[in-house]
Amino acid sequence: MAKYREFPIDNVGQLSDVAGELLDAHPKVRVFAFYGEMGVGKTVFIKKICRLLGVTDLVSSPSFPIVNHYLSEAGESVYHFDFYRIKSIDEVYDLGYEDYFYSGNYCFIEWPERLGNLLPPGAIKVKMEEKEGRRLIRF
Repeated sequence: MAKYREFPIDNVGQLSDVAGELLDAHPKVRVFAFYGEMGVGKTVFIKKICRLLGVTDLVSSPSFPIVNHYLSEAGESVYHFDFYRIKSIDEVYDLGYEDYFYSGNYCFIEWPERLGNLLPPGAIKVKMEEKEGRRLIRF
């Protein structure tokens, strides 16, 4: 059984530190899957990660377009997915998910449970929950 690192979050200011821990713990991984209920802060956490990667674009939830493309200051692509609204796995195939997931660029995926078995091997699972009035992030 995999051992998760746990980070209790009492305020949004702590997210940058945890984002740094996540990137430092997995320097070669480029696909991260974010699990958690609606409103738990997945997009906010992804914003903090993107800032650490040098993304200066506006980072927002890609709920309607499914994927947002950002550029870092170094000109590297970063992809942010939100699969909450997909109605069938065919939409994921039509999107050309493989071109993104296997591009070697960072991919941050919200609602990965809707992908079935399409999540690439080695993707890091980030679990977020609200517990006793605070957020808990595990990876």
